[in-house]
Amino acid sequence: MTRPLERDAMRIIQDVVREATGKGLPAEARQRLERLLRAIGRGSSPEPAEQAFSAREVTILFADVRGFSALVAEYPTEVVLRVLDRCFVRMTEIIVRHYGTIDKFIGDAIMVIFPGDATAPRDHARRAVLCAIEMQIAMHELRSLEGKERLPDLYMGIGISTGQVMAGLIGAEEHRAFTLIGEEVNIAARIEALSLRGQVLMSETTYDHCRDFVQVGEPVGVHVKGRSHRMVVREALGIPALGKAVPRQDVRKSPRVQVRLPLEYSLMEGKTVAAERLQGLVHDLGYHGALIELDRKHETRSELKIAFDLTFLGFRAVDVYARVVSARGDGGRFLHGLEFTSLDAETQDKIELFVQMLLQGDYHAL
Repeated sequence: MTRPLERDAMRIIQDVVREATGKGLPAEARQRLERLLRAIGRGSSPEPAEQAFSAREVTILFADVRGFSALVAEYPTEVVLRVLDRCFVRMTEIIVRHYGTIDKFIGDAIMVIFPGDATAPRDHARRAVLCAIEMQIAMHELRSLEGKERLPDLYMGIGISTGQVMAGLIGAEEHRAFTLIGEEVNIAARIEALSLRGQVLMSETTYDHCRDFVQVGEPVGVHVKGRSHRMVVREALGIPALGKAVPRQDVRKSPRVQVRLPLEYSLMEGKTVAAERLQGLVHDLGYHGALIELDRKHETRSELKIAFDLTFLGFRAVDVYARVVSARGDGGRFLHGLEFTSLDAETQDKIELFVQMLLQGDYHAL
């Protein structure tokens, strides 16, 4: 391929990209494309092994669908796949609109990369945060549709982190894939795991890139696996300049009733339920959470599997998974606020019925 042909090809490709996206190719992408065209002209490998990886700053977004387990447990496979596909199609449209690259789908989770551009060094973090907020807005709209179809509510937890990674192709000529290597990939995944349903959490580095752009909550110190010290995360609440806000998930503020229900629980160790069964007491109960008393204190964000009897209904709520969102007290009496993270549709219905009957004063559970 002669130099004029390379230039013509370059111009045509840039025109196509600009027409499709409204933006030209970033400088780094132009350089890589020029190397690719020269290599093709020489008949050699487009990406020699020694040039396959490069250091770059990116913003990484992990999003995970919450409530999916209840959907799988209660509905046929075709319904599950239809709902998940509808969700992911909507999320993909939003991601592409903000120039994110979907690295992979992992079951009911998504990993997205927002590459940096030397000409706009903070733009990738802003695009990632705006993308996450629009994803939560879209999930809110999808829940309205799922409600009309009498399907369980699906939520999304999102974690975002920004930093340096090594990026490039890995594998043999028969199969090569683009991949990222670096601590920031793990950090983004850990932050996502800490997010509650409907939340967007970001690292302090991401916030530093867009502090004049995004409205956030107070900084919160969290323990992240693999780090010896607590790291700071912030919750994205909205983009004031664009009139966009994350729909508030005030599910813990649903009607609550005072009760005294014996509780049995086990700690979750990753995805495994610990063998030890412990006892506690439910003090108040709502549609989506509870206040419980335990004889030991558990860290905020701890995961529990709990069971308790809904007395006058003659129903035992089992296989209820919950996350500790608050913990207080001393002297052997510790109160923990819980948010239910997964339970089947029948148990959800029974809890709501139990609360509603108590609110009407026909029964008591003290």
